[in-house]
Amino acid sequence: MEKTLRYPVLADTIIPKKRLLTDAVAVLGFALLTAASAQISFWIGPVPITGQTFAVLLAGAFLGSTRGALSQLTYLAIGATGIPFWFAAGGVPGIARLLGPTGGYLIGFVAGAFVTGWLAEKGWDRHFWKTALAMLAGNAAIYTFGLSRLACFVPSDSVLKLGLYPFIAGDAIKLIAASLTLPGSWQLLKYLRK
Repeated sequence: MEKTLRYPVLADTIIPKKRLLTDAVAVLGFALLTAASAQISFWIGPVPITGQTFAVLLAGAFLGSTRGALSQLTYLAIGATGIPFWFAAGGVPGIARLLGPTGGYLIGFVAGAFVTGWLAEKGWDRHFWKTALAMLAGNAAIYTFGLSRLACFVPSDSVLKLGLYPFIAGDAIKLIAASLTLPGSWQLLKYLRK
């Protein structure tokens, strides 16, 4: 049986020797970046607009599928402890946030980072359009979980109106920014190695 080709992700290239400690620091670092990005938030109904998805998609693309997903699991585990500022500011802290209307989006962060990372491992993080598609797939994973959970709290005819439509423009901006960041980082690395 032929083994599927796996491209190195940025973390593999910047930190070529894999060690448990460096992986743990990278995973925790992206969990902290996600928490910091959560502080850029404002509420427009039951779901806030935050900077988190930018951090989630970068985590997957930078770390790859496994470490990217682990960074988001770490983010959720720390947030579940009840640290008041960890999840988006202004909401209920702790496990209640994971069980509430926004909990599906938070759980979707794990899937979003995994999907984006898996596509990065296929080489989809080297050029703008493929990176944008990888980020879009990661975003779709987040919305799949988020909208499913939100549907438990709002009337079915309001789910898209409250949980998707208000976020399209902001997500498009974050997706473009992330799609420029990855190929740009690869070009910078290439330049620095000359």
